Amino acid sequence: LGIGTLIANNVYDAAYPLHDGEYEGQNDYTNERKLLYQEWARYGVFYKFQPINLIRKYFGEKIGLYFAWLGLYTEFLIPSSIVGIIVFLYGCITIESDIPSKEMCDQRNAFTMCPLCDKFCDYWNLSSACATARASHLFDNPATVFFSIFMALWATMFLEQWKRLQMRLSYFWDLTGLEEEEEHPRPEYETKLLQKKLKNKNITTENMPHLLFYVFCLQHEKKKLTWSDRMPGYAVNFGLILFMIMLAFSAVFGVIVYRITTAAALSFSTNETTRSNVRVTVTATAVIINLVVVLILDEIYGAVAKWLTEIEIPKTEKTFEERLILKAFLLKFVNSYASIFYVAFFKGRFVGRPGHYVYVFEGYRMEECAPGGCLMELCIQLSIIMLGKQLIQNNLFEIGIPKLKKLFRKLKDERTEVKEMDTDQSKDPQQWDLDYILEPFTGLTPEYMEMIIQFGFVTLFVASFPLAPVFALLNNIIEVRLDAKKFVTELRRPDTVREKDIGIWYNILSGIGKLSVIINAFVIAVTSDFIPRLMYQYAFSQNGTMHGFINHTLSYFNVSQLKAGTQPENSLFAQEVSFCRFKDYREPPWSPHQYEFSKQYWAVLSARLAFVILFQNLVMFLSVLVDWMIPDIPKDISEQIKKEKTVLVDFFLKEEHKKLKLIESFIAHDKRKRRSGTKSRRTRAASFSQCHRSPKGSFTSFSSQHTVV
Repeated sequence: LGIGTLIANNVYDAAYPLHDGEYEGQNDYTNERKLLYQEWARYGVFYKFQPINLIRKYFGEKIGLYFAWLGLYTEFLIPSSIVGIIVFLYGCITIESDIPSKEMCDQRNAFTMCPLCDKFCDYWNLSSACATARASHLFDNPATVFFSIFMALWATMFLEQWKRLQMRLSYFWDLTGLEEEEEHPRPEYETKLLQKKLKNKNITTENMPHLLFYVFCLQHEKKKLTWSDRMPGYAVNFGLILFMIMLAFSAVFGVIVYRITTAAALSFSTNETTRSNVRVTVTATAVIINLVVVLILDEIYGAVAKWLTEIEIPKTEKTFEERLILKAFLLKFVNSYASIFYVAFFKGRFVGRPGHYVYVFEGYRMEECAPGGCLMELCIQLSIIMLGKQLIQNNLFEIGIPKLKKLFRKLKDERTEVKEMDTDQSKDPQQWDLDYILEPFTGLTPEYMEMIIQFGFVTLFVASFPLAPVFALLNNIIEVRLDAKKFVTELRRPDTVREKDIGIWYNILSGIGKLSVIINAFVIAVTSDFIPRLMYQYAFSQNGTMHGFINHTLSYFNVSQLKAGTQPENSLFAQEVSFCRFKDYREPPWSPHQYEFSKQYWAVLSARLAFVILFQNLVMFLSVLVDWMIPDIPKDISEQIKKEKTVLVDFFLKEEHKKLKLIESFIAHDKRKRRSGTKSRRTRAASFSQCHRSPKGSFTSFSSQHTVV
């Protein structure tokens, strides 16, 4: 019903509130749109606070809450960026005193490593990986453990502070007493319900009087769709979401195959420079391919999530929006983080050992981590995907696509519109014509989604990339003004919506915060060398120092036990090799249990699991403590609400007291009235009875009779 039906029937093209005039111009008249543009929606005013109250007045509470949340999130990134820079500088300062890096770079330590591939790869010295080891120390040092704990508490404090700010805004914007009104069903839901009703009654659309009667009945009966009606939609949702998740995993697997095959192909090269830079070349190109795949699948997943939500037929717009958000977030979360999860927890875990490697496609060995560990590669993967998404998807797409759509719509309108003869009208277009050229407002879901994904990059794997908050802060300084400019200059003015919170987004943020504790615990315990170093220093080292750590982590392999056809061909190694080394905790060839996991392996594994449990419980306890210490409602707001409630209660008590007094006066007046009425009736009754109770023929006077009575 209403304007929606008229637009659907092409009676109208669009319906939207008008902007308050132009945002640019030389006229002296300053409207709210122009004021917002000058003080908020320009990159030159990035240092100014946002005029949240004016944003709320112009766009409504829902959009006002989004920009308030974005502003608070950007402010909170400042302390985390400072701490992240300090952690990074700590790694730079201590790199020269890091003993394992020195041992790896010392060419006097002749660690002859096993070939990285079969047949075409030669033995190599561990000192050739010196640069990787030194770079890994920048992010793999004891300070990253502190930073992980700090970021977990930071996420909790951010959410608590947002609850306080949200409560403050709700109070000043008069949203504290806002109750959720019962929403009208969506037209798609009513249509489906009507079709079900007509099917049950076997009514055809040709019988219009009956059809209209059942439409009327439908509007007055409280009917709803049952599970059997929704089951086909749910089945399609489950199947397609599973397929999309498998598609993301398949893309990651395709990139893995690319890395394995490319590394093998480059190893065949006769160029020495190419062979020496195989790992760098493969890593860089694979990450770029992965970024392109992530950006493409992101757009596909957004459209698929919307279609899946539509076939579910949610009853209300709020339910529709929540289900759309959950589906889009699930798909985009898997798409954005699948490759990062692989590098962090799976790469190099299923390689096997020399003489017993794991192969894919019957000829290609599974890829293994660099000599310095997988943490450096995880850092590269995370940084490129994060920066790529921010620069390309969040900024270039947001700037370029609306401008292209606006230009296309303008050209289309100029081609199709009939030229008016009135030149004055053509020179001075009306505001609705100017606003019609702008892009329609489609909701805040894309804006929230890109920030939530960024929040995941900042918190989930921060142990591997302490500079993530810095890049997020730089992006958000631009993002705030970019979104502001888009709302003021590129979009039609949206309908104002009264909301007292950010809805389901808060629950998603809280879930990411809790998940980040677990993931960072496993990154530190499993991906980094923090636990092996700690165990060596306090359990295996003879003098309590890190000297000998590299030798401790390398196992021996007898090269005569290499499988036929896998030995290096035309080895150019300077000396004859009897034993080569590989990174693992295994028994040596001269042991009775050769190549089995050693006692050190099980000790380190136990320490890793113990650290995960200890870290998780400690951080969770501190998070709960911070949550308990910071009240959700600011003290001044709670006191003001109490005062208002006290005044309100006193007012009601006075009113009730006045009502009670008024009722008592009415009752007293009524009693008096009844008493006076009873006396008068008695007098009349006595006078009347005097005449009738005197016997016949009696001549007694009236006064004597009255006296007797």
